[in-house]
Amino acid sequence: MEGGEGDGASSAMAPLAKWRHDFSMAFQYCLDRSTPHPVQRWIGTLVAALIYILRVYYVQGFYIISYGLGIYLLNLLIGFLSPKVDPELEVMDGPSLPTKGSDEFKPFIRRLPEFKFWYSFTKAFCVAFLMTFFSVFDVPVFWPILLCYWIVLFVLTMKRQILHMIKYKYIPFDFGKQKYSGKNKSSGARSSRLSPD
Repeated sequence: MEGGEGDGASSAMAPLAKWRHDFSMAFQYCLDRSTPHPVQRWIGTLVAALIYILRVYYVQGFYIISYGLGIYLLNLLIGFLSPKVDPELEVMDGPSLPTKGSDEFKPFIRRLPEFKFWYSFTKAFCVAFLMTFFSVFDVPVFWPILLCYWIVLFVLTMKRQILHMIKYKYIPFDFGKQKYSGKNKSSGARSSRLSPD
């Protein structure tokens, strides 16, 4: 008898598992297709952030969710700006980032890659937006104090991060491939005029 009940429960779960698998595959396909389009991804995230901000503004509540969201986003930003291997913690092998001009060049590798940063950033806004529909999360707080505390936390954290960047001489931003100008066209034109041919 127990075997018959187990078969019925597993057959009822089979369509749910198949739907979950299909949804997961479709979602992963969309994520994979969005990978080479960072500008469009971030524009979509800004739209989601604007929708969340408008929701909090019109509801005039859920400030504690916004504060938690701000702390989480600050944590993501620090991970995005930090190197994968912290030079302060790597004393056994020596510094991993070059500190002198004669040191070997090592590219900056982030602790949190851009795609994961974007995905976590977007997911945080979506979860926070969904939480605004449940009144249990609308804890009455005096929001200016939370805002001031978050600003102080942001300034102190970013100051520490910038001092770390200066100390270990790394820049966490890459503005594309460096362009070299090569020869000037005017010097090439002069040299062709001077040649006897």
